Amino acid sequence: MGALIGLLIGLGLALIGSWWTTPDEPRIHRRRSAPAPSRVAPRDVGMAVGCAAVATVLVAGVTGAATIGLGVGLLAAMLPSAVRRARRERRLRERRAAWPDAVDHLAAAVRAGMSLPEAVAALGRRGPEQLRPYFDQFGRDHRASGRFDDALDRLKARLADPTGDRVVEALRLTRHVGGHDLGRVLRSLSGFLRDDLRTRGELEARQSWTVNGARVAAAAPWLVLLSMAGRPEVVERYSTPTGAVIVLGGAVVCVAAYRLMIRIGRLPTERRVFA
Repeated sequence: MGALIGLLIGLGLALIGSWWTTPDEPRIHRRRSAPAPSRVAPRDVGMAVGCAAVATVLVAGVTGAATIGLGVGLLAAMLPSAVRRARRERRLRERRAAWPDAVDHLAAAVRAGMSLPEAVAALGRRGPEQLRPYFDQFGRDHRASGRFDDALDRLKARLADPTGDRVVEALRLTRHVGGHDLGRVLRSLSGFLRDDLRTRGELEARQSWTVNGARVAAAAPWLVLLSMAGRPEVVERYSTPTGAVIVLGGAVVCVAAYRLMIRIGRLPTERRVFA
């Protein structure tokens, strides 16, 4: 029995370690195609199984109640999706924050006398870190084909970003009608993007209070249960079939309520108008 427990813990830790050390940054593809729809990756399933196994074995071993361990394991299986969502939101925030600086770099390059394709390609070397791979690939596309519009189309497809769409279409329009007003357009766009970031930051700050309060409310019953699990009479009660139904039912309700809270509290995302 001890060997089986050790095997389960080791397997769970191995799955968690492989998931945590594998980067999940999106790759920059050269082909002109829309991003593939998000799917549940096998490594995310493995991470969920690993978290559930480790939490179940550890809590069941400490408390002596397998039902409490199963309930905590069910909640621990949510960890991969929560971490992945936090990573994705952090990347989106970083990219949104990088766009005003990228537009400022464009405006400065145009004022310095660079041509529009050169100014856009230069962002691959001197632009914000979050956007450099995309504009570096734009420079390669433009050098290979010499067609500015086609390179812009590929850039827009790789970015798949509403702000990127606006910047790309502003550059395309200016290229066709003349570049005398490009600096003014870029400065206006940069100011608009900064105002949008400031407003969204205020909304996210206010939203965080509600979301964190809901997380504490979902975790509080389980913290109380774990604190009471050291008493033999509590363990005996929750080891019965009725106790198992209560624990597992409570875990299912907490998972469903947490997912519903995340969906309701999600801020609306900007749609791609120029896609």
